[in-house]
Amino acid sequence: MSKAQRMYDYVIVGAGLFGAVFAREMTDAGYKCLVIDKRPHIGGNVYTEKVEGIDVHKYGAHIFHTSDKGIWDYVNRFATFNHYINKPKVNYKGKVYSFPINLMTLYQVYGVTTPQEAEKKLQEVRVTIANPANLEEWILSQVGLELYELFIKGYTMKQWQKHPKELPAFIIKRLPIRLNFEENYFEDIYQGIPKEGYTFLIGNLLKGIEVRLNTDYFSDKEHFNELAKTLVYTGKIDEFFGYRFGELEYRSLRFETKLLEGNYQGNAVFNYTDSEVPYTRVLEHKHFNFGRQKHTVVTWEYPDTYTRDKIPYYPVNDEKNNAMYRKYEQLARSCPGVLFGGRLAEYKYYDMHQIVGSALAKVKAIKAQKV
Repeated sequence: MSKAQRMYDYVIVGAGLFGAVFAREMTDAGYKCLVIDKRPHIGGNVYTEKVEGIDVHKYGAHIFHTSDKGIWDYVNRFATFNHYINKPKVNYKGKVYSFPINLMTLYQVYGVTTPQEAEKKLQEVRVTIANPANLEEWILSQVGLELYELFIKGYTMKQWQKHPKELPAFIIKRLPIRLNFEENYFEDIYQGIPKEGYTFLIGNLLKGIEVRLNTDYFSDKEHFNELAKTLVYTGKIDEFFGYRFGELEYRSLRFETKLLEGNYQGNAVFNYTDSEVPYTRVLEHKHFNFGRQKHTVVTWEYPDTYTRDKIPYYPVNDEKNNAMYRKYEQLARSCPGVLFGGRLAEYKYYDMHQIVGSALAKVKAIKAQKV
């Protein structure tokens, strides 16, 4: 198909957050966009579904948080956010603990009541490791063996199916460790969840834009490549290149969801950190929006081995996989007419605000080139 026959300026593969933001911005700039997605719904992994009046996070809990006022103002153009604060709890062998690790946690475990007592106790239990080389060594050097086994070891082995010694330290460095009673998991200035759910947010981003669901890009690549001058690809980068250098490793998840009566656990998120319990988290969705319904929707989240027929949730960013990704990244740079963006295309663990920021940055760069 010649340039004159092209029907769109951009074909965007993926109706998730990156694709929706990109499509919105380019549409508002006067370009014609087509968004396709192989799933039967918009939203990607942030998709929420109404069940008996409760917004259910179908692919795991998503809490929007950022300290970037520009990004916060941007998403609030498309949805009204509530003031939900993420304060997960931990269940370890039937006992409940405050989490992330804070002064209340240290009181529950060690009986300390002041920051000074807590720091003294941590100094006693920390394992001296000059240069922590992996996840296990880093957390042992921060909080010692008991807290590592209570909160980290079993959960990590379930989630990643790898011993913490085999995982890079950066995975656990996102976990706050505090000497005060602050239980808010995130330290960002702005935090919340769309009052009408993330599907409402994505729907507003995509308003007036052509979207084709149940449409697999790989079912007819040549056709979709010819529809527009530029393809925006948000899927797996290794799949795009036919797994030329091998398959990048991911972890997947599976969910069991039930509609129950009453109030199941009194909190939106409970982490189950002992290895004997097969699931890692239990979500009670109505608490994400301060629901007072007489019924409740509860999801048990199980880690799962990834295969091509499952959803890839977490990239395994160890040395082997990162080296493989760099080969694909180099290939992507020499791929004219294709823009790669998002967690799967960039093989990177992005939070939602980072996805929005990345999409806006790419749009800004495109506009600068066209001036």
